[in-house]
Amino acid sequence: MRNRIIQCAEHFDADKVGFAPASRFSPDDVIFKIFPGVKTVIGLGFRVLRGLYRGVEEGTTYYQYTTMGVENLEETVMPLALINVSNLIEEEGFEAIPQRRNQLIMSEDNETNPEMIHTSVFRGIKAEPQIDFLNCAVQCGLGERSMIGSLLTDEYGPFMRYCFILTDAELEATELVQPHLCDKCGECIKGCPGHAISDEGKLDTWRCSVYYSGASGEKNPFMPPDAFEGYDNRMEIIRGTAEFSPEEAREIMSDIYFYPAAKHQYKTCICGRACDRACYIHLEEKGVLTKSFHKKFREGDDWRLSLKQFETGERETPWDFSEQSIAAGNKKK
Repeated sequence: MRNRIIQCAEHFDADKVGFAPASRFSPDDVIFKIFPGVKTVIGLGFRVLRGLYRGVEEGTTYYQYTTMGVENLEETVMPLALINVSNLIEEEGFEAIPQRRNQLIMSEDNETNPEMIHTSVFRGIKAEPQIDFLNCAVQCGLGERSMIGSLLTDEYGPFMRYCFILTDAELEATELVQPHLCDKCGECIKGCPGHAISDEGKLDTWRCSVYYSGASGEKNPFMPPDAFEGYDNRMEIIRGTAEFSPEEAREIMSDIYFYPAAKHQYKTCICGRACDRACYIHLEEKGVLTKSFHKKFREGDDWRLSLKQFETGERETPWDFSEQSIAAGNKKK
């Protein structure tokens, strides 16, 4: 049955499959509230294609990462795999409870999900428990936890999304991954254009949401020269150095209309998960990833647009990656 589950999951595009016995979880874990009879947690991991980051990496196209790497995986590919593996389990007489993220429900009162339009998020919903997805991924042997709370895998680094099935079938466990990828180099922290991650690896979700949406003038070719006009700290926002509260973050995001959102309330990612890309590049340079490509993910320096246009109000061509448009020392296009 375990082998059939793996074959079924892989047939429906799962790249990694892992099994965690319920004994790996603390007795008060939410998995037991959802399903008191759970015996095994099955983890399904799905790679985000490296090519989907290419457009943001090169500053040429931004929509594909969000629509194909986030929305399509979360709303189409992963649910299809979950339902088919669950059908297989229930055909054998065991119960299966699929677990995918409810992207719009949060138990916290004043946090947000940077991937979603913030006005659509319901907060403080404690009556609808969600599993700890990262902990489940680690316990299922899908990978290890990074210093900023992302899942790292030997094959794909941080380019991975995941979902789970709770079942009362007892299945042989997958070995835990011994941490060996994250060396706490801090490249993920330095890579964020909005400085949304503390030196200790804690994410400010509101700050992340602002710069995920494209508030950085250096990394957003769609931002007009008069962006955030009327804000006293306008240039600090554009530089990514402004300090602001969650309430002020909401106000800033109300003035971000640089690029259309996808469906299902997913915001288009303008930062291109800069933290994950920085992490991936570091792991690739170290030579620790088992999945290799013919070319390095980044072969030159990271590009940055000049902030001069926001100071002068004169529009520069967004696709002009000349020495005048890009800060000195970055690669030419």
